[in-house]
Amino acid sequence: MRSPMTAWMRKQEEQMATTILGRKLGMSQVWSEDDQLVPVTVIEAGPCVVSQVKTRKTDGYDAVQLAFGDMKPAKANKPYAGHFAKAHVDPKRFVHEARLAAGESFKRGQKITVGVFDVGTKVDVVGTSKGKGFAGVMKRHNYHGGPGGHGSHFHRAPGSVGMCATPSRVLKGLGLPGHMGSETVTVKKLEIVRIDAEQNLLLLKGAVPGGKNGLLVIRAS
Repeated sequence: MRSPMTAWMRKQEEQMATTILGRKLGMSQVWSEDDQLVPVTVIEAGPCVVSQVKTRKTDGYDAVQLAFGDMKPAKANKPYAGHFAKAHVDPKRFVHEARLAAGESFKRGQKITVGVFDVGTKVDVVGTSKGKGFAGVMKRHNYHGGPGGHGSHFHRAPGSVGMCATPSRVLKGLGLPGHMGSETVTVKKLEIVRIDAEQNLLLLKGAVPGGKNGLLVIRAS
């Protein structure tokens, strides 16, 4: 029987076979071929450069490190600049490691563009959600809250959170007020509506996590 972890790792390798980094530019809408107005997210995807290739012999697993986003070379410290100097490319602002599927091979300095995707295919998008700051239980966990009338003294509070005697503690997993947002979120199976290879743009149907100029990881579903 295959272990769940082995199955998960194999699925990750298949998903990360086609991966690119991008930047969210905003949302818009386009007309489809059947005259339907489709909401889309415009993403500047790539070009990415392969800054490192890891192998089982040297690192214990097969992976490729992608770099995206120009930065001033003067702002890179010596270790960071030396890492990119080995690939003969200028330092990049973001790096992301993706597992390699069986039979795939990359070379240092190789460029990855939106050409690795096709219109109509499904992709998973990973990003960081917008930070909401400190939030109460109604906003953070969608609690119903208390009555809104003037006679009520219970409006937006969480209510009872535990037992007084047994087990005399607050149980794990209870929704409480706290920091909301700024979390890694994955939206799965978004359809690629259009591809603009000249401007390195991907138009995905629907919304993706994060705000404008947020870093995104786009990988095949």
